[in-house]
Amino acid sequence: MKKKSSIVKLSIIGVVLIIGLIFSFVPMQFGLKDFNSFSGNIKLGLDLKGGIYAEYVAIDDDTEDIDARMDGTVTSIQSLLVNKGYSEAVVMRQGTSGIRVEVPDVDNPSDILEILGEPAELEFRLKEDGSVILTGDDVQSATAVYYNSEYAVQLKLNSEGKVKFGQATTQHEGETIDTYVIYGGDDEQLISSATINEAITGGEALISGNFTQETAEDLANQIMSGTFGVTLQLQKCEPISATLGEGAIKFGLIAGIIGLVLVMVFMCFNYRLFGAVASISLMLYTVMMLFLLSVVPIVQLTLPGIAGILLSIGMAIDGNVIIYERIKDEYANGKAFRSAVHYGYRKSIGAILDGNITTIIAAIILYIFGSGSVQGFALTLFIGIALAMFSSLVVTRGIMNYIIAIGGENEKLYNLKRNKNFEHLSASETDEAVQAQMNEDARLKREKKAMKLKKNKAKKVTVEVAEGGEE
Repeated sequence: MKKKSSIVKLSIIGVVLIIGLIFSFVPMQFGLKDFNSFSGNIKLGLDLKGGIYAEYVAIDDDTEDIDARMDGTVTSIQSLLVNKGYSEAVVMRQGTSGIRVEVPDVDNPSDILEILGEPAELEFRLKEDGSVILTGDDVQSATAVYYNSEYAVQLKLNSEGKVKFGQATTQHEGETIDTYVIYGGDDEQLISSATINEAITGGEALISGNFTQETAEDLANQIMSGTFGVTLQLQKCEPISATLGEGAIKFGLIAGIIGLVLVMVFMCFNYRLFGAVASISLMLYTVMMLFLLSVVPIVQLTLPGIAGILLSIGMAIDGNVIIYERIKDEYANGKAFRSAVHYGYRKSIGAILDGNITTIIAAIILYIFGSGSVQGFALTLFIGIALAMFSSLVVTRGIMNYIIAIGGENEKLYNLKRNKNFEHLSASETDEAVQAQMNEDARLKREKKAMKLKKNKAKKVTVEVAEGGEE
């Protein structure tokens, strides 16, 4: 790689990094539009920023299976809030008939009321006789969608609703279905009418009717509220303060910056130019991490989430340390500088992938089976580990190639040292015995690849002969 080309590419990376750091931490204004920084756009949880809480009470006269219906309502509210991007929301029962909802990073108490919505009952009726073929109890989820150049509400039916809707549309093909939304038990509104052209057995239905995005989302919320197992009445809705205090974010950010600086100083001291590569890679990793945390809608940062980020930063540095230590071993044991870099990377990939993939699997399991803060930790850990792998295996390697092209093969610049048996070799020389072993390894690899190709060709010919015999 040419030195001049490497300088240009490294300069471009430096400019991109500086711009990324500015966008990550500095809010600015473009004309009449304010731009918040990546870090400023990250949604925070109750422990870091506070939010609001609402207390509801069930007002059903029917007490049959009240515990099961209350538990089902708690689950439904939790799912509704998570789908709206509030993954850190906490929903819990209070006594026998109360439910408390805590939603972080919401300043206006009315926002929580809009999220949960005014409960609305849904009915699909046949126009000819007015018989009800489907209700909100048969709905599993309701989502606002953009379909055929207009906003609509897409319904996903539960197993019972799927069967009922499939039977009704099969038996009444050619007839008209009216969709009604009923507010407060008696105020009903016709939303849409549609002709049954064919049987609908897929378990999904679409409500259309001159919606805007806002009205479609409101109706979806109201339908989901109408599927609660009990009728809820709002008792109280007030803001709550951050449990860790207003200074927690500031001091946490200061601690994180100090930690990153100390890590970069350690890497530069221990690995010289390789450490500088790791430091640049780590800063790029930080920019990418802040960007993803600010744009991924389901991320809501809490103290456990910060722990996930710090753990993933450690994994990112760990990947670089594994690579550099392997390079040092290869160089110390007789390989030329560039061969040591090549083999050091190649032999490190397996260890890095194993460590990171197992952690990703653990994060996925935590997210699936956990809730609240556990999910927040799992999500930030997953994002961080995925970026750590990309940073170690792609970003670091690219920057290292440019640095080597500029800095040359002076072992002192990389804090490399030969073992006593190979001290007579220059940085560009490889020991004869080591070179012979490298050649033998390369020969065996080529033979193995050739055997595999030959085997695949033979298998392909066998398949073609078998197909010809069948004809």
